[in-house]
Amino acid sequence: MITKPILIVAGEPYSVFLEIYFKSLKEKKIKNLKNPIILICSKDLLVKQMKKLKYKYKITDLSKSNLNLKNLTNKKINLINVNFRFKKAFDKISSKSKPYIEDCLNVALSLIKRKNIKILINGPISKKHFLQKKFLGMTEYFAQKTNSKGKEVMLIFNKDLAVCPLTTHLPLKKIFKKITKDKIFKHIYTINKFYKYYFKKKVKIGMTGLNPHCETTDKFSEDEKILRPVVKKLRIKGINIQGPYAADTIFLKNNLKRFDVIFGMYHDQVLTPMKTLYGFNAINVTLGLPFLRITPDHGTNNLMIGKNLSNPISLIEAINFAKKTS
Repeated sequence: MITKPILIVAGEPYSVFLEIYFKSLKEKKIKNLKNPIILICSKDLLVKQMKKLKYKYKITDLSKSNLNLKNLTNKKINLINVNFRFKKAFDKISSKSKPYIEDCLNVALSLIKRKNIKILINGPISKKHFLQKKFLGMTEYFAQKTNSKGKEVMLIFNKDLAVCPLTTHLPLKKIFKKITKDKIFKHIYTINKFYKYYFKKKVKIGMTGLNPHCETTDKFSEDEKILRPVVKKLRIKGINIQGPYAADTIFLKNNLKRFDVIFGMYHDQVLTPMKTLYGFNAINVTLGLPFLRITPDHGTNNLMIGKNLSNPISLIEAINFAKKTS
C-alpha cells in the first residue's frame, strides 16, 4: 500500500516560506516521515533561494513523471515545477505573482482529484493581490474552487486549544447579518464531525457571546434570540457545547481547561487571544472541503526575507498534523 503524499504549495514567491520549508526538512521526524512531501513551486526560485540561504538538498523533479509515489522519500525535495509567467514576479509582492500562484494551486487541485489526495498545505498568500476582493479569504477561495461554498469552516488548531470564528475576514459592521442559527449549527456540526473522525474524540466546545458580557441595551439580543436557542438545539443533538459566555473571560486559564474548541462570532474575537496564548504554534485548517487544507499560521514576513532567521515551527506543526490525519 502506497502512503498518501502531502502536497505543499509554496504560495507567495516573495516570502520566507521556502526558508522555513528548508528548515523543516532538517527535522528528524519529517526526514523519516513515511508520507512523501511533494512541493509545488518554481524550480528556478527554489534553487536560487537554496543557494542564497546555503542549504544543500537534492531535488527529484516530478514535473514530467506520472507521479509514481513508490520510491519517494523526504531526504530529497520532491518537486513539481511551475514556471513563472513573469520573471519579476518574485521581486516583491504584487499582482504579477497572481497567475503563478493560481497555476500552482490548479496543479495541486488537479492532483488531489486524480490521485485522491487528502492533504494540501499552502504557504502564505497575499489576499490583497491574489484575491483582489473577489473572496473574503483563501478559505472562501478553496470552497468556491471545490464546489463547497457554504460548507467551509476556519479552524485555528493547536493540540491544547483550537478556535473557530463564525465569520472570517469580514468588516465588523457586516457581521451581524451573518450570525444565523443555521450557519452556527452547520459550523459546529462540521467541527464535531472533524474531531470524531480524525481524533475519535467527543469535542468540548465553548461558545462566546456577540455582545460585551452577552448583554445589550438594544431591543434585539443576538445572544438570547440566536445563540442560546442554537446551543440548546445542538445539545439535544448530542453535541457537547456550552455557552454563550462573555468573550472577555472565556480565555482565562481556568476556563480554557474546560474546552477543546472556543467558537466565536468574528475573526479577531478568537484569533487575538489565540495568538497571544500560542504565538505561531498553531495552524489554520479549512474544514468542509473534499480534503483538509492546512496553512501555517504566519504571513509572508517580507522584512525577514533572506536573513535565515524565521521560525519554522508552524510549518512543522502543519506537516505533523497532516501526518496524523492522512
